[in-house]
Amino acid sequence: MPSSRAVEVLNALIHGLDPLSGEPLPEGSVLHRAEVLRALLSAHDALQQAGARAQRRAQLPDNVGRSWSEAEQAELLAAFKDGATPAALAAKHRRTLRAIEARLERLGLLRPEQRMTRGGFSGVSETQPARRAARASATATRRTRRARQGPTR
Repeated sequence: MPSSRAVEVLNALIHGLDPLSGEPLPEGSVLHRAEVLRALLSAHDALQQAGARAQRRAQLPDNVGRSWSEAEQAELLAAFKDGATPAALAAKHRRTLRAIEARLERLGLLRPEQRMTRGGFSGVSETQPARRAARASATATRRTRRARQGPTR
């Protein structure tokens, strides 16, 4: 059964209707019990989430999540050194811009602050390094002031 039909059947049952005839189900039906209704709602939500996930996945490039071969990495390296942009490389290698930038960063060809996407190849977020450095500096300044003032009572 296609998932769209399954969602239709679940919708009908959740609303207390026979999925084939559209007629209301008898009052004493098991489908009117709260526990059964909760289970139907859970199944309905799970099917919708699976469908949404499949739609998002279909929009991603073909090589998302695949390992880099030595040949592909060498090709990436040569093209980048020849002046290809990360966006062009992403299209050529059928990978996301984030994957291209992470690989270039790992190869030492791109610094975290040069990236257009968030996060580094190590999984450490580099969203706004200048802002983070400023915050660390301000924290250090406050600690220094407190140390000079001595203990508070």
